[in-house]
Amino acid sequence: MAATVTAGGAIFRRLKALGVDCVFANSGTDFPPIIEGLAEAAAEGADLPRALVIPHEHAALGMAHGYTLMTGRAQAVMLHTNVGLSNGATGAINAACDNIPMILMSGRTPATEKDRFGARTVPIGWGQEMRDQTALVREACKWDYELRFPEQITELLDRARAIAHSTPRGPVYLSLPREVLCEPVEAAALADPPTMTPAAAAPDPAAIRQAAQWLAQARAPLVIAQRGTGDARSFAAFADWARDWGVAVCSWWANRLPIATDHPCHIGPDPGAALARADVVLVLDSLAPWWPDRHTLARGARVIQAGPDPLFSRFPVRTFRADLSLTGELALILPPLIDAMRAQPRDNPAIAARCAALAADSARRTARATASTESGTGITKALVAQRLGEALGSLPSSVFSELGVPLSHLPRRDHLSWFQEPHSGGLGWCFPAALGAQLAAPERICVATMGDGSYMFSNPTVCHQIAEALALPVLVVILNNEEWGAVRASVAGLYPEGQAVRANRMPLTALEPTPDFTLTAQASRAWTRRVSDPQALAPALEAALTVVRSERRSALLDIKILADR
Repeated sequence: MAATVTAGGAIFRRLKALGVDCVFANSGTDFPPIIEGLAEAAAEGADLPRALVIPHEHAALGMAHGYTLMTGRAQAVMLHTNVGLSNGATGAINAACDNIPMILMSGRTPATEKDRFGARTVPIGWGQEMRDQTALVREACKWDYELRFPEQITELLDRARAIAHSTPRGPVYLSLPREVLCEPVEAAALADPPTMTPAAAAPDPAAIRQAAQWLAQARAPLVIAQRGTGDARSFAAFADWARDWGVAVCSWWANRLPIATDHPCHIGPDPGAALARADVVLVLDSLAPWWPDRHTLARGARVIQAGPDPLFSRFPVRTFRADLSLTGELALILPPLIDAMRAQPRDNPAIAARCAALAADSARRTARATASTESGTGITKALVAQRLGEALGSLPSSVFSELGVPLSHLPRRDHLSWFQEPHSGGLGWCFPAALGAQLAAPERICVATMGDGSYMFSNPTVCHQIAEALALPVLVVILNNEEWGAVRASVAGLYPEGQAVRANRMPLTALEPTPDFTLTAQASRAWTRRVSDPQALAPALEAALTVVRSERRSALLDIKILADR
């Protein structure tokens, strides 16, 4: 290895030492020292993170997001000055809302006009300058800085990675001026171990004991969980604990699976009835654990808020009750809480009665869900979810949904089997997130289910090109109702008797005429099929999964569904 490399050439070498597998890059005129550094490293045979060309910034952020959902490890994204960063800003907002650690970087247009190597050349060197480029993502990032001197690159990347992984996790941002990237740095220390470790918060033991006492003494305990229940070990332990103590578990707007959907204590997505009678509510990492105008907390009920930031301090207004707060990653909160409850006295007859009632309610809910899938006139989202679950069976799979199939009708059982769009609502997340997950976990079947509007938001031409270029056999399922169904539902919710609901065509919601989405996918050699007959749905899913599993190429189903009314 050479004694020195440019600061641009040092970035990938240091990221490798920090455990980064991939750099999702959308390059520009600020990248020459980085690209030259990659070529030099290749000539040396240096081991670097994968440098992946991603043709749109939103896809780059989404793929890094999905990769981290599978692995738990921050990946890097590298974009082009302010214009690239602006295209990636929605992805940064999504990552921040989902507590996804990510090292986000973008070039900065050269500060000098001449007489310095790396100075401005073509007109965009002037046109892309901003007084505060970082403002584009500052509210979404835990930390930000601009590289001032080349010798800072190692220590700043170390700090960025450590802060991204510290509790609560989230994206960080580093701006990279081109002139600084062109300057040399010593190469000897680039492969050294990290100089900074993340700070992991753990709950106060006294608060854990208090929570255990309240839950053990509760007559009607309830858990509401939106972002899962931690890692594989804590997920399994939580399921056993819920069954052992007869605790109802609600998956209200869950974007990660908290418990198997067929677990006898799982009460589904609606907390209303259980919340009204609960005397102790454990809220697990849930931004909005219930709908205040629709759901009523029982008078005198105690609420325990638990998670990396149990009060969600990033958000200006969030006033859900918190009689007790437990701070930390759920994988660090749940095991000691479960252990603490073992020391608590048990009312075994009351627990047995709760378990029996929950199991009976679960069975009835499952039966109702199954019966409700048959519309008689066409295909519903619920029917697609049911048939998809049947097709996947026990195969290791991860389903990503963005206004796609509902969890209420889809059997899911392991902690990596379900992901829904972040509550920030930056659309176009699902398809690239599934691609990133497939890259991280090639042994799993990754399914991206989304509405037709979300599919168009995802830059589908870009995503299909990525799927072909990287050989990522993602199954894409479009639930095509030819409208923005979420917008329609919001209007109907506020004005149920209004003119818009009664109109033959609701303003600002229709997506007609619908494009032939199969042609977009076919342009990148994906297998495709359009489905409108309910009887053709199951065979189409089986055929698509055969292509995904046997041919290892992407498949797309464009399914005409009934509009939600």
